[in-house]
Amino acid sequence: MVFSNALIGLREGLEAALVVVILVAFLVKTDRRWALKWVWAGVGVAVVLSAGLAAFLTFGTRQLSFETQELIGGTASIIAVAFVTGMVFWMRSAARTISGELKGALDKALALGPLPIALVGFLGVGREGLETAIFFYATAEAAGAGTVQPLLGWIIGIGSACILGVLMYRGAIKINLAKFFRWTGIFLVLVAAGILAYGIHDLQEAAFLPGLNSLAFDISHVIAPDGWLGTLLKGTLNFTPATTWLQAICWVAYVAIVLPLFLRPAKPTVAEPTRMPAQPADAGTR
Repeated sequence: MVFSNALIGLREGLEAALVVVILVAFLVKTDRRWALKWVWAGVGVAVVLSAGLAAFLTFGTRQLSFETQELIGGTASIIAVAFVTGMVFWMRSAARTISGELKGALDKALALGPLPIALVGFLGVGREGLETAIFFYATAEAAGAGTVQPLLGWIIGIGSACILGVLMYRGAIKINLAKFFRWTGIFLVLVAAGILAYGIHDLQEAAFLPGLNSLAFDISHVIAPDGWLGTLLKGTLNFTPATTWLQAICWVAYVAIVLPLFLRPAKPTVAEPTRMPAQPADAGTR
């Protein structure tokens, strides 16, 4: 559980850190340092709101009934899967263009004033923060009460992302973002499939979906849920030895559809045809 959450935290944190690095470097290089405080203000608000949402989802639902908790947990898991799926596909196509898009947005905001500048920082980090908050809640619910492993994993991942962001800004390291997001994306697809299956199980326990007692397989006698292998599989892929048919079908369908789409070669960018400068009408007669 620590490893998978650390990887998710690293991925989400690095995306947010990349946004901040691009914005800060742009302002410094263009000698507009006066706007840095507004960018940091927007980033700070996004971080606080994201942490508040994660705390509310994690601790604010514990007084509810079991069925309601399972319904909220299952719904949050489905939303988290939708977010992470969109995230891996978005970064697959945007890794090479994100810098130009952010600089363009910030350049326009600089002409409008402090609030638009802060809004660029807020939106750039806030989207990652929203995904992180919901994903944290989903993984914490999957781990169960009484364990700090999800929180520890997220702290390690986000902390590592912050360190990498500082090193990238200072030019100490260079990361091939396309390869990084590709390989982490593959693992995240498998993690998301496990979160989806867990969410389905929550909705079944909430009596929102049928089939709670209809098991596709039960290998608890081979892989004990509380054994080292069961704990490892649950912590990395959210695999449970006793899986319902609906869970199994959703897991297989998700991986079979999403993973090939993610791994398919990106379409090459079609270059615009080169236009020759117009020649005078009598050019050919000279």
